[in-house]
Amino acid sequence: MSAGVDALGRPALPKRFYKAAEAVEREGLWAIALDGKTTRTPGRTPLAFADRALAEEVAAEWAAQGATIDPATMPLTRLANAAIDGVAGEREAVAAEIVKYAGSDLVCYRADAPDRLVARQSAQWDPVLAFARDELGARFVLAEGVMFVEQSAEALEAVDRAVPRDDVFVLAGLSVVTTLTGSALIALAVHRGRLSVDDAWAAAHVDEDWNVELWGSDAEALARRAARRRDMDAAVRMARGGR
Repeated sequence: MSAGVDALGRPALPKRFYKAAEAVEREGLWAIALDGKTTRTPGRTPLAFADRALAEEVAAEWAAQGATIDPATMPLTRLANAAIDGVAGEREAVAAEIVKYAGSDLVCYRADAPDRLVARQSAQWDPVLAFARDELGARFVLAEGVMFVEQSAEALEAVDRAVPRDDVFVLAGLSVVTTLTGSALIALAVHRGRLSVDDAWAAAHVDEDWNVELWGSDAEALARRAARRRDMDAAVRMARGGR
């Protein structure tokens, strides 16, 4: 086995090189300090936050590492790195991608049968559409099956106005929730505190859960789902900001 590779040929995890991880106040922000030294993103920018609570949660991920550092167990850190190194310089492009999801939003595409699935979709998704109508001023057209239905420019403009650009961490979290759920409307409902993370997760998995009930699942699929849920929890935390 060559250096830097494990027995399965995967890149070996880096060894933990620090004893203490904490959030410390520096230059008006809360920075992640490892043994007192501010850590940096892969892009060499200080890993720092205006939100002390968020910084402490990120520091806790670093503190929880064992003999090696496993990024898979650090979803907030990974998302923060992406926000600082990527989203910060591409805010309008990221916002536009969220709006694009609204153009073919999960909650607009309904089954026509069986009745139990139709009822489940309605129970989980109709409140999201009501949120879009009542709080965003956006009315969306429903479709049966997968045939594309075009949404109005007014609805998409309302979604665009609702996407925040000022806080890069909130925007990054909103983007990931949108991608994980396939729904900009679910993501915005989460951002505004109208859906809990559990309710958002359930809404995003109506069809998948239906198929699992019919056909079952396997260990690999369950592991992938658990990893997605871990990322979802982190993304929701960021998407809500200080809410």
